[in-house]
Amino acid sequence: MTSLDLDPAFALHRGGKLEVRSTVPVRDAADLSLAYTPGVARVCTAIADNPDLVNDYTWVSNVVAVVSDGTAVLGLGDIGPAAAMPVMEGKALLFKQFAGVDAVPVCIDCTDVDAIVETVVRLAPSFGGVNLEDISAPRCFEVEDRLRALLDIPVFHDDQHGTAIVVLAALRNAARLTGRSLGDLRAVVAGAGASGVAVSRILLNAGIGDIAVADSKGIIHPGRDDLNQVKRALARDTNKAGLTGSTEGALAGADVFVGLSGSTISERAVAGMARDSIVFALSNPTPEVEPSVAARYARVVATGRSDHPNQINNVLAFPGVFRGALDVRARTITENMKVAAAEALAAVVGDDLSESYVIPSPFDARVAPAVIAAVARQAREDGVARK
Repeated sequence: MTSLDLDPAFALHRGGKLEVRSTVPVRDAADLSLAYTPGVARVCTAIADNPDLVNDYTWVSNVVAVVSDGTAVLGLGDIGPAAAMPVMEGKALLFKQFAGVDAVPVCIDCTDVDAIVETVVRLAPSFGGVNLEDISAPRCFEVEDRLRALLDIPVFHDDQHGTAIVVLAALRNAARLTGRSLGDLRAVVAGAGASGVAVSRILLNAGIGDIAVADSKGIIHPGRDDLNQVKRALARDTNKAGLTGSTEGALAGADVFVGLSGSTISERAVAGMARDSIVFALSNPTPEVEPSVAARYARVVATGRSDHPNQINNVLAFPGVFRGALDVRARTITENMKVAAAEALAAVVGDDLSESYVIPSPFDARVAPAVIAAVARQAREDGVARK
C-alpha cells in the first residue's frame, strides 16, 4: 500500500477495474482439445467458409470497443491515452453492470483523424460495436461520420449521443409536467462542442419549437464568419428567431436552458426566462448556475451531478442502446433509434412525474430493459437489424 491508497478512489482502482473470465471449463485433456487445438480448428474453418458465423461462435457479437485518444477526458481535457484508461475501464464496467455487454477499453496513441479511423477500422473485426469516448471536437464529428460509413457495426460517440438521449428524455417529461409539448418550447443551448451539437440535433429531430446555440463567442447565426463546418450547419438549421449576441441575452423569455459549456449564467438571466422555465445546468463539477439559485425561478432544474435531483447521466442510455443494437445485430444506430431510446427512458417515469423526478435513476431496474426493447424494435423498423 502507498500513501495514494489512503484515498478510497485510488484504493478501488488499484490493479484496474476489469478482468477477463472464461465462459467454458477446461478441466481435462478433452476440454482442452475442444476449447483449443484440434477442436477449435473446425470452428475456424467454418467461420472462414461463412464469416457470419463469427457472431455465433465467438464473443464478437456481444463485445464493444470503448475507444479514446484521451483528448477530452471528463473535465480534465487533453490528458493522453494512458491517463484516460481509468475512465475507459469505468465505461466498460458500466456496460457490463447495466446491460450485460462485454466491453474492452482501447486507448490509442494517435490524435490525427486519419490515423484514428484507420486504427479503429483495423481493430473492428474483433468487436460487435464501437463506443467512441472523450475525443475532442470538432475531430470527433468527422471520426464518427467516417467510421459509420466504413463499418457495418454500430458506432456511437457517447459524449454526443448518450447525453443527447438523456436530455431529450428529461425535457419531454419536463415539458409534460408544465403542460407543454416540445413544439411549444424555445430553447437556448450553451456549448457547441460534441454534446452541445448532438443535443441540438436530437431536439431538432424531435420537434423542438426553436433552438439557439451559443459558443464562447455568442449565439451561432449565419452572419458570423468564424464558424467551422459543423457550426455553419447549426447556423443553417437553428435560431429561427434570428437571435444574435450573448447566451444571457438569448435567455430573455426563453423556456429552456441547456448548459454544456462550462460557462456561468447569472441569476438575473435565469430570472428573465419565461414562466415555468426549465434549466438543465449540466457542466461538471460546477453547473453553469447553482441549482438552488436556478430553482428560485425555474419549474424544473436538472444537473449532471448525483447529489441533486434529476441527474442527466449517460449511463441511462449507452448500455441499453448498445445491448438493443447488438441483440438484433444492427448495422448502425439510426437517429430514430436514439429518439426511441429517449422516449422509452422518459416513459419509465410515468405517473410519478414531479419537479424533482423528470428522469429515472440509473439504478432503476426498469431503465435498461425499456431502452433495449425500444432500440431493438426501432432497428427492425428502420431496416438495419440483421436478426
